[in-house]
Amino acid sequence: MTYLLRRLAFYLVAAFVAITLNFFIPRAVPGNPAEIILSKYPDLTPQAFKALEQMIGGVVGTGSLWSQYLHYWSNVFHFNFGVDLANYPTPVSQIIDQAIPWTLILVGTATVIAFLLGTGLGILAGWRHGGWLDRSLPVWMFFQAAPYFFIALVLVDFFAIEHHWLPVGQGFNGEVTSPGWTWAFISNALEHSLLPAFTIVLTSVAGWMLQMRNVMITTISEDYVIAAQAKGLSKGRTIFTYAARNALLPQLQGFGLALGFVVSGALIMEIVFSYPGIGYLLLEAVQNKDFPLMQAIFLVITFAVLVANLVVDLIIVFFDPRARTREAA
Repeated sequence: MTYLLRRLAFYLVAAFVAITLNFFIPRAVPGNPAEIILSKYPDLTPQAFKALEQMIGGVVGTGSLWSQYLHYWSNVFHFNFGVDLANYPTPVSQIIDQAIPWTLILVGTATVIAFLLGTGLGILAGWRHGGWLDRSLPVWMFFQAAPYFFIALVLVDFFAIEHHWLPVGQGFNGEVTSPGWTWAFISNALEHSLLPAFTIVLTSVAGWMLQMRNVMITTISEDYVIAAQAKGLSKGRTIFTYAARNALLPQLQGFGLALGFVVSGALIMEIVFSYPGIGYLLLEAVQNKDFPLMQAIFLVITFAVLVANLVVDLIIVFFDPRARTREAA
């Protein structure tokens, strides 16, 4: 429990620092942030400029810096990130609520599939190291090492442009259906997500496979695995109950961290496929100098990573007896 309390205190300090930096970064921009944001509206009357400047007070703020800082903390606790400038007067929280499900469903599902597939292949490759599956690892690593956007563009050219088997991009075809819990929309969204999901799995499965394979090779030489084989236990029980079960902990730690970064989306993938997720939304916010939206996205990503790290610490404590022993000591 002491270990978890120390880690929790660390994450609270990290969250405090992240929120504070998120407050000061827009104010560190040279000049008046309000003028920078509103410079794309050169024909505004002085009255309209003043009104909009007051409207984006969540970014620039009025009054002393300390009062702005306290007001910003209040807004964070109430999930109030102001008004989105590119889609005025839509609240920033509503924009993020619309983008997060796309990212969580696509990137989250693809991450889970890549983890399960890579872990399974790594178990088999490590158990029979030197076999055909183990020798095929450099082929898998090619897709891991190749530039992400290059693989995505090759897949788009082959599956979408040349053969027209899958859509080029977007989350769905707005000319055919509209968002809603209907089979027409769900099937259309699934069709549009197949190519980006396949890209994510293809370019990330090698990492899971390599890590699991290396740990398995070390684990199968342990005494308890050799003893299980000497007892005449079945091969499946020896592999999965004795070897893979003990080799899985580092894999679970990496999986917890990967889930934390799911919220940030696969930025390059979402850009290539124009997929309406958090990554593509962040790109648009940067291009439009939309400070309220950028601040909100950065905070969402930060807290997702912190929570994922906390989950990893829980996994270490409750699934690794050695961690509990160190804590007790």
